[in-house]
Amino acid sequence: MILTRVVADGGRTAIDRALAEEVPIAIEVNGIGYAVLMATPADLEDLAVGFAVSERLAAAGAPVEVDVHDATTLGGQIVRLTLDAAGAETVAARVRHRTSESSCGLCGVETLEQAMRALPRVTATSAADDAAVFRALAALDGRQPLNAQTGAVHAAALCGADGAIRLVREDVGRHNAFDKLIGAMCRAGVGWNGGFALLTSRCSYELVEKAVLSGCPLLATISAPTALAVSRAQDAGLPLRVLVRRDAMLAT
Repeated sequence: MILTRVVADGGRTAIDRALAEEVPIAIEVNGIGYAVLMATPADLEDLAVGFAVSERLAAAGAPVEVDVHDATTLGGQIVRLTLDAAGAETVAARVRHRTSESSCGLCGVETLEQAMRALPRVTATSAADDAAVFRALAALDGRQPLNAQTGAVHAAALCGADGAIRLVREDVGRHNAFDKLIGAMCRAGVGWNGGFALLTSRCSYELVEKAVLSGCPLLATISAPTALAVSRAQDAGLPLRVLVRRDAMLAT
C-alpha cells in the first residue's frame, strides 16, 4: 500500500509498504455459529484447533475435523469444526446459555464464574534453563517473516529445552498467534517435550490459560504480566519468564 512518510523537518515521501492483513474469521462448531475472530488469514486450520483447545471444547491432541471456506465476498473466512460428542454438548450448553432470557440478574454471575474457572495443574516440567530463554529470544527475530515485512504482528514460538526454536506461528492478535501454535502442535502430534513457549506480547491471563490448557511447562513473554496472569499461573503451577530482554528477565 502506498503511504506517506513524514519526517521531523517536514519532508514527505511516498513509500510502498506491506501491511498485515486482518479479517473476520467466523468459527462454526458442529454447525453452530460460535465466535468471530479478527485474525491474519493464514494457518486457519491451526487457529481453529488451538481455539478449540483454549475454549475447552477439545483436549489437546483430541481429534478435530476442520474445513476452511472462502468467504472473501463477505470480507472474511468461515472455519467449520467438527468435534466429538463431548465437545458438541459443551458447545450446545454454551449456546443455550447465551440465547436464554433471564431477568434474575444471575447471568452476569454465571459469566464471571465461567471466566474464572479453575485451571488444571501443570504436570509437565521444562528442562530449559534461563540461558535457553535468552537464546530463543535472540533467534526469534529471524523466524518472523511476516513481522519483518509489516512490523505489525505477534509471534508464538515452540522452543526446545536448549532454546532452539522448533515452530513459530504469526498473527495480528497475540491470542491468535498462540492458538495457531497450539493447533499446529496438535495437528502435527508434537508435544512440549521439556521445552517452553516464547510469545512476543505481554503476559495476560488468557495467554496463561492457553498455556496451561495446552500442557505448556513454561511460558516466556517479552512484555510484563498482569497481576491476574501471575496469580492464575501460580495457582496452576505454571512458571513464568516475563519482560524477557537480551540481558535480563523476571521469573516467578
